[in-house]
This record gives sequence, structure tokens and C-alpha cells, in this order.
Amino acid sequence: MASLQIIVGSMLGGSEYVAEACEEILSSLNHQAEVHLSPDFSQIPIENQTWLICTSTHGAGEYPDNIQAFVNNLSESTDDLSKLRFFTIGLGDTSYDTFCYAAKNINNLLKSKGSIEIIPLKTFDMLEDIDPEEEAKQWIIENNDRI
Repeated sequence: MASLQIIVGSMLGGSEYVAEACEEILSSLNHQAEVHLSPDFSQIPIENQTWLICTSTHGAGEYPDNIQAFVNNLSESTDDLSKLRFFTIGLGDTSYDTFCYAAKNINNLLKSKGSIEIIPLKTFDMLEDIDPEEEAKQWIIENNDRI
């Protein structure tokens, strides 16, 4: 059983719905999960934790407003993140050339801080993926042995 912190970046609610679906399935798989809709870097546990980043991309590849301060604090942090495990879900629209940039960028940022990516980045295209909440649940079930 893992302890997970689900960190949400959302402007219109799509990532929020996916994060809540992930929390539901993780709990059913006997993991402890907490969703952070307004993530505060200083308040989210690092020690013995797995972070699930669930974010959309806004504008020309930017982070949603609610996660920008978190990312800035993460970027500036000197904390030892080498034992932090994480995986990332990105939501976007492939009609933009900045498809899932926020998810890709935070994924790379966490790796640059020494964090351990336990599952490769998963992206959902809101033009193609009809039900990202259910698809995210299935993806977590398929990867539960890595969590």
C-alpha cells in the first residue's frame, strides 16, 4: 500500500475530474490518496510519498493558475527529492503544438530534482479520449504493481 499525494493543475475542471477518479481507484486498490486542488509545495509531504501530478496545459503551454506557485516553489526548492516517487497524467488538445507541455515540463522538472519516475508520462487528448476519467482508472489498474 502506497501513500499518494495527487497534485492537480486545472483551469476548467477536466484535470480535477481525472484526479478524483484516480483517488477513487487508488483507494479501492488499498492505497492512501489525498487530492490537492490548490497545491502548496510547503504543505505536501515528500518523505515516503508518491506524487501523482494531474495537470492540463493552459494557453501557449503554461501551467494552470492553481499550480503555478507550486511549480515555482518546486523549481526553487533545495529539498532532497531523491526518494520522492512520482508519475504524471497530462490532459491536452493535440490541435495545439504545445500539447501537454505543462505535464511534460513538470515531469522533467521532477526528474531534474532527482525524483524517481515510476510510470512513464500518460497523456490524454481531449479531442480523442472520450472518457479520460475511466481511461485513467484503467491505466492505474494496469500499473498498480509499480505504485
